Amino acid sequence: MTQIYKELTTIKQRVNPKHGTRKLKTQNPKLKIRTRNPEQETSNQQPATIDMTDTTDILKRVRQIEIKTRGLSSNIFAGEYHSAFKGRGMMFSEVREYQYGDDIRNIDWNVTARFNHPYVKVFEEERELTVMLVIDVSGSREFGTTWRFKKNVITEMAAVLAFSAIQNNDKIGVIFFSDRIEKFIPPKKGRKHILYIIRELISFNPEHRETNMAEALRYLTNAIKKRCTAFVISDFIDEGFEDALKIANQKHDVVALRVYDPRETEMPDIGFVKLKDAETGEYLWVNTSNKETRESYKRWWLQTEEKLRNAFSRSGVDNVAVPTNEDYVKALISLFKKRA
Repeated sequence: MTQIYKELTTIKQRVNPKHGTRKLKTQNPKLKIRTRNPEQETSNQQPATIDMTDTTDILKRVRQIEIKTRGLSSNIFAGEYHSAFKGRGMMFSEVREYQYGDDIRNIDWNVTARFNHPYVKVFEEERELTVMLVIDVSGSREFGTTWRFKKNVITEMAAVLAFSAIQNNDKIGVIFFSDRIEKFIPPKKGRKHILYIIRELISFNPEHRETNMAEALRYLTNAIKKRCTAFVISDFIDEGFEDALKIANQKHDVVALRVYDPRETEMPDIGFVKLKDAETGEYLWVNTSNKETRESYKRWWLQTEEKLRNAFSRSGVDNVAVPTNEDYVKALISLFKKRA
């Protein structure tokens, strides 16, 4: 986000270097300019779904998320999840009599010698996995122009994946990160553990608001000793994490779930607006009616998308982009089928 504001600042100074707040008010009497305290403005703009401190509201929200996401994981994702994410190997199950077409390499010679008849070993997939949810809790997740915020989508997707993991007898853990590791929940099983994770997804308040993807990926690589499946859920508005992503995917099976808002893809023509960087708190007046400003922002967005595609491709990381105004179910099913 900081990069956006740096570029917009440059454009603003180049296109309208003399414009100030007082001059704007004189030139356009219909333009409303806010002069309230930034802290007051921030608090007024936060909807109830962002910071819920009341225990009753939190428990009610947890229950709503559980009902919706558990149904999705049971009825829609069960088969796709099982096929998309394999176990660690094959585990011995039993022996049975040799049948025509069996692989002779699986013959159990000890049992064969005992019964004077060929027997083969039967193996089954060892299903149990460790699943880690690497969740971005930086300030940019609190953005949304449709009927839900990026944070809401991230919470529901994480809950669906958590219930899918538990139904497949997998352990599930969480790493919350901003520009540092905010919280680590070790992998465990059980419904109580899932509900605890969902509660944290809803009510967790990070101490910091900026983003450092590389730090989160390095922590994943070092903290989880055995190979796991890691879902990194973020808007990926950051730089310099490509090497850390590649290293993490070499040790673990990393899947990137990118959540973005449609309004982030282009700047609307709505005159002068006051923008705030949700992560740094920086304010900036921008003339969105200026064509060069809008085109420059569009170029930045397209370049960012291209960089992300290249980073995922070079790292060998499966990924999917999920806009906040569309159903994430289709995106997840498409990703699962692609991996199957």
